[in-house]
Amino acid sequence: MIHLRSFVAGFLATLVFHQGLVALLNAAGVLPFAPYNMAPTEPFGVPSVVSLAFWGGIWGIVLWLLVRRLRGAKRWLWALAIGAVGPTAVALLVVFPLKGMDVRLAMIPVGLVLNAAWGVGTLLCRDALGRFGRR
Repeated sequence: MIHLRSFVAGFLATLVFHQGLVALLNAAGVLPFAPYNMAPTEPFGVPSVVSLAFWGGIWGIVLWLLVRRLRGAKRWLWALAIGAVGPTAVALLVVFPLKGMDVRLAMIPVGLVLNAAWGVGTLLCRDALGRFGRR
């Protein structure tokens, strides 16, 4: 149950916090791409945003395993830091090269900010799911 809650939290945080911030940055002219990309991805043809949210769920499990023993502000700061660095590093160093995509230095701060929002959002969603499950 712990891992399911963490997966759902990471999945939802991708849709709400990560993609919500993409929408705000796109509207402000900071990002050239829109949120909630529905273009199909390989190999299953699911919408890109669903694939992103799935991996957000996997990262949600990883995040929780790393911060679950921490308390208070320390937990939130580590979630922010792990969220910022982990998924950004994997995207830029593994995923983009595998997909034949160029990696530009300008992507680093954007990735860090988007994924930091995801990390904090994942904890918020996980806490909310935990309260919902106790009622």
